[in-house]
Amino acid sequence: MRAVTIILFLLILLLQYPLWLGKGGWMKVYDLGKQLDVQKAENQKIQERNALMDAEVRDLKQGTEAIEGYARNKMGMIKQGEVFFQIIDTPQPAPIPGAGTSKPDATSGKD
Repeated sequence: MRAVTIILFLLILLLQYPLWLGKGGWMKVYDLGKQLDVQKAENQKIQERNALMDAEVRDLKQGTEAIEGYARNKMGMIKQGEVFFQIIDTPQPAPIPGAGTSKPDATSGKD
């Protein structure tokens, strides 16, 4: 009777192997699920980027304001008759080390 129990137990183990570790087993399904989640997140980022690019293309096709803004900001263009003023911040000169300190006068010292 003990031999029959051991044989049945081994058969159950052999039947369970493909379920857990085989080609279509639970572990493989779990790993594929994780890969699917990563790919879905990446696809979502790409779809958002594509939507932004699509909106920019539509703006450039429909209105002249977007083209004008692009030309002004990216290419530095101005309209005819406009005057362009560029304000450049001049950096303050660095202080010279020791220039603001007072030195004791050699003639006024004690003897």
